Amino acid sequence: MYWINGIEQRTVSVGDRAVQFGDGCFTTAWVKEGQVQHLDDHIARLQNATSSLLMPACDWPGLRSEMQSAAAGHDEAVLKVILSRGEGGRGYSAQGTLGPTRIMSISGYPQYYHQWRIEGIELALSPVALARSSLLAGIKHLNRLEQVMIRMHLDKTTAQEALVVDTSGMLVECCAANLFWRKGHQVFTPDLTHSGVAGIMRQRIISVLQQRWDLSIEEVSEAPQALSDAEEVIICNALMPILPVKKIENWHYNDSQLFDFLTPYCL
Repeated sequence: MYWINGIEQRTVSVGDRAVQFGDGCFTTAWVKEGQVQHLDDHIARLQNATSSLLMPACDWPGLRSEMQSAAAGHDEAVLKVILSRGEGGRGYSAQGTLGPTRIMSISGYPQYYHQWRIEGIELALSPVALARSSLLAGIKHLNRLEQVMIRMHLDKTTAQEALVVDTSGMLVECCAANLFWRKGHQVFTPDLTHSGVAGIMRQRIISVLQQRWDLSIEEVSEAPQALSDAEEVIICNALMPILPVKKIENWHYNDSQLFDFLTPYCL
């Protein structure tokens, strides 16, 4: 089911800047028992992204109401919200745009996430490196061609997710998830200053770990080799929301201390 600016329909103008330039941002939320999980975090993400992209203001209370209405009646589903700068402008110039376009859809939840939480998953190192851009780093903007290419290569493997580095060879994230690893009492996650998406579940995990006296959390710039002696690796996003990694290339992981601790905070 799709809605454009609150009206149930599937058609958006070919002149919309989301179509023309990928000019906008989005968020994807887990719906459980008719409720949007972490709704405040999703609204805050969109607010931050539109501000960073210098997009016009959105009716945030109205958007919240639309999201809640779309989720109502669904036991488990995926709610995606896209905010475009809208239609208009001349070339790259946004002068004369008619105002933001709200695109919303709801679809079935990927049931395999439930099984993967039990069995664990495998990551394959992607040959596609993310470009470094501090201007767009962290934002879930509509320009996702890098992720499309990462997924194209991933689909040729038997792995469930990709391990992704930037053009300097530093760890960033997965194709559609953020990355954490543990060595003893230290937990690490890639620094996203130059590339990657700062997911809401990533921030939730960081906040939880910052309050623990027995586990430290650090954002680092490290090459994939840093994972060779990790005791545990997990990935996360708003839908998974957290999965244990059992294998990356020739490295294997069997510990679940961090995963077990974080699971109640994520599910």
